[in-house]
Amino acid sequence: MTPAEEDELSGIHCRLDELLAERGMTLTHLSELVGVSIVNLSVLKNDRARAIRYSTLSAICRALDCEVGDLLVRAD
Repeated sequence: MTPAEEDELSGIHCRLDELLAERGMTLTHLSELVGVSIVNLSVLKNDRARAIRYSTLSAICRALDCEVGDLLVRAD
């Protein structure tokens, strides 16, 4: 299944890549800030995550100074 097909199944797109680029931050640095492995952040970034803990979501939003709605959007 391609990422586009997975997006259609979940209906959610993660804008992590875009937010990192806007802030000039690497996935490695974000991983260090939030205590989540690069592999798990990569899964999220590539829209392959099936679930995310609220604590992880909160930590990512805190580190990126964004709201949940800035990070996760409907993939219409």
